[in-house]
Amino acid sequence: MLIHNYNSYSKINLGLQVLNKREEDGYHNLYSLFVELNLSDILEFKSSSEFKFTAEGSANINLPLDESNLIVKSYNLIRSKVENVSTEFSINLKKEIPLGSGLGGGSSNAAVSLCALNELWDVNLSHDELEKLATKLGADVPFFIRGGVQLIEGIGDRLTIQDATLLNGLHFLLVIPSIHISTSWAYRALNKTLQPDKSPLKFTPLSNPMNWGLFDNDFERVIYETYPEIGKIKTSLRKADALHTGLSGSGSTVFGVFDNLQKAKSILEQFDQYQTFLTSPVFR
Repeated sequence: MLIHNYNSYSKINLGLQVLNKREEDGYHNLYSLFVELNLSDILEFKSSSEFKFTAEGSANINLPLDESNLIVKSYNLIRSKVENVSTEFSINLKKEIPLGSGLGGGSSNAAVSLCALNELWDVNLSHDELEKLATKLGADVPFFIRGGVQLIEGIGDRLTIQDATLLNGLHFLLVIPSIHISTSWAYRALNKTLQPDKSPLKFTPLSNPMNWGLFDNDFERVIYETYPEIGKIKTSLRKADALHTGLSGSGSTVFGVFDNLQKAKSILEQFDQYQTFLTSPVFR
């Protein structure tokens, strides 16, 4: 029996601007910097006579196992590209990335499934072809085909790889309150204040030295008003001398960036009522 394990990493939005709502499809054009982090799920692929999907781990609560799951969708999508395979696979997801946290766990699972099956079945799709296929699954999925650090534009379909080594030596403390924020609600709330003529893009690709003040998140102004507890977490991280603090996506994860690992570890107890992870960027 063939068994293959793959890491499915998380991400944070170092900065996020919502530019405008597209008339043609109702989606929003975004400008964001994604950073892949080493907090990961594990996907285990076993050769099998038929496809089967299972999940385990403390973070898999309420995880759908049916056709609505992105792993199942990924499997069916790439399977449709192959006439004959030497074996089907059963996939077991060992879930560590919290659901609904803005860390991209589901999108990462989908991308890793595409890449793994592309390799295991010798489909030989290029990275560009896999990214194009990934757009059928969700806006964040194409990023995880190559991961690392990328500038994201459009609806997630325009990707520009950045020099990830500029983040070398940095640590990201993730603080996740037990608050579920609906992404659709967040966009509706933001639309009320979204101006048709958006101000110029505020942050540029990574640089040295880093101008952390440019990396803000448009969702913060509506999230913190409705969920003040999340704003208090950001304030606490800032007071702990984080280089930068922010909200990932539409939440609920708040992150602090540190260049001193011991300093980051020393403040963990301040957030012991929340789920926390101390992570670092992934360098591919």
